[in-house]
Amino acid sequence: MYDDLDPAAYGVVVERGRGSLPFALLHGEPLVACAAWAMGEAGVHLLDLTTPWDAVREADRPLVWHDALCPMTPPDFLTACVRRAVTDDVVVAGVLPVIDTVKELVEGPDVPRVGDTLDRDGLRRLASPLVLPAGVCAGLDDWPSTDFRVALADLRRERDVALVTAPAGARRVRTAEDLALLEALTRR
Repeated sequence: MYDDLDPAAYGVVVERGRGSLPFALLHGEPLVACAAWAMGEAGVHLLDLTTPWDAVREADRPLVWHDALCPMTPPDFLTACVRRAVTDDVVVAGVLPVIDTVKELVEGPDVPRVGDTLDRDGLRRLASPLVLPAGVCAGLDDWPSTDFRVALADLRRERDVALVTAPAGARRVRTAEDLALLEALTRR
């Protein structure tokens, strides 16, 4: 569908370190399969984590790091993130706004207490994907961490990162309840 990506991106659907949840069914298919299909529709050439990192660096292509726990991230959003990473030569991270009330935890002399409510406008939840331009891949010694929060923190230490608001369907699944909600949100 999006074979016009230039250069065509490589990508990995990360399921490692996520327990059995990536193999739970969504619309009758495993989450990891839904995420892989989205990558294919986006024109991303799938690799796996057994691919030598030197081969990824030498290919001189952007890398799409897609979380199997964000299985319904739309292909057009994945493509837009790749284009942004390539055009602006910046790491791109898909994020969602925080809609929950978030309270500060204040350490006390005996026990912590609940403090002020934080302003949600400046808060984001990491979704998927992380897209690394080819130049960023060339500067890394190995695959990014499969923990997206760690990978993003590592990348932000030395590089600019563009946080791009993802569509609601790109939400992360953490529990069976999250899975039921995502299925309801993405029912056709």
